[in-house]
Amino acid sequence: MTLKILPLVIAALSGIAMAVQGSINAALGKVVGLWESTFIVHSTGFLLVSVLLFVFRAGKENHILSLFQASWYSYMGGILGVFIIYTVVLSIPQIGVAPATTAIILGQVFTAGLVDHFGLFGMNKISFNLYHVLGGVMMAGGAWLLLRR
Repeated sequence: MTLKILPLVIAALSGIAMAVQGSINAALGKVVGLWESTFIVHSTGFLLVSVLLFVFRAGKENHILSLFQASWYSYMGGILGVFIIYTVVLSIPQIGVAPATTAIILGQVFTAGLVDHFGLFGMNKISFNLYHVLGGVMMAGGAWLLLRR
């Protein structure tokens, strides 16, 4: 098994950003409300991406014109993003950053395993075997320990 270190580091940085983002979004949600914070988060993200695409031309030229060639489910990301931010803003103040993040990671790992195993959404099929299941069970045990008071 060959490990690709750079993609793992990038993924870890994403996890760090998610934990910080969840905390910041929860703090905003306490002040302005759940739906309002979800709106603000997506609006500021939209502004940043708009500047990157149209001012700094960070995207590939004319690729945005291919948007009608994507599968229908490809457009669910924005809807899921609203759901994700809303539920993170809702859960973190109630149970804390570490337990919420642990639950998020568990949900991600098991769902990712299903996506990989069945090759959903055009992904390559990667078998989800007994070792993966045992790793997930061990993560769930760790989550239980984190949630204990």
